[in-house]
Amino acid sequence: MNSRKLAGGPTQDEIMAVSLLKLGLVSTDSVLEIGCGTGKVSVAMAKAAKKLYSLDKRPDAVSLATETARQAGVRNIEFFCTDAREFLRTDATWDCAFLGGTSGLEEILPILAKKVKRTIVINAVMLSTLDRAVTVLQDLGIFCEVVQVQVSRSHEIAGSIMFKPIDPVFVIVARGAACS
Repeated sequence: MNSRKLAGGPTQDEIMAVSLLKLGLVSTDSVLEIGCGTGKVSVAMAKAAKKLYSLDKRPDAVSLATETARQAGVRNIEFFCTDAREFLRTDATWDCAFLGGTSGLEEILPILAKKVKRTIVINAVMLSTLDRAVTVLQDLGIFCEVVQVQVSRSHEIAGSIMFKPIDPVFVIVARGAACS
């Protein structure tokens, strides 16, 4: 994995595992990722899907994610340094979408509801993001569930073991017309 740093850091493995499970990717899927960050989740999704279109409006994030994908030998990702609202003006559609963090949810989610055939997953760490996303998805009639993932990792201390918590993440799931 690339050692360069990016604000927010890479997604924790356990959070990524739950998010990918909820996406339910299959090998024929075309996937849109909004907010590629370090590229860690991008690489995992690309390994499970046919094609990944990955966006971030931060040039340093796109550069880091591109390098992460190169180091992993993954070639089925197209990275774009752009705002999601601009990118979504195309006629493209996708099987699934993953939002790793983004502004403008109120504008983006209604567009994704029309352009994503199966599953939308949003990872949120802030309660305000959780509230905005769930409210919009409920209004669109595609809200499925929120899973709060709280992970703690063991650390040695004084000859014993203690657990240090990692910040909780809300995995928000939306699907077509119904949840299964």
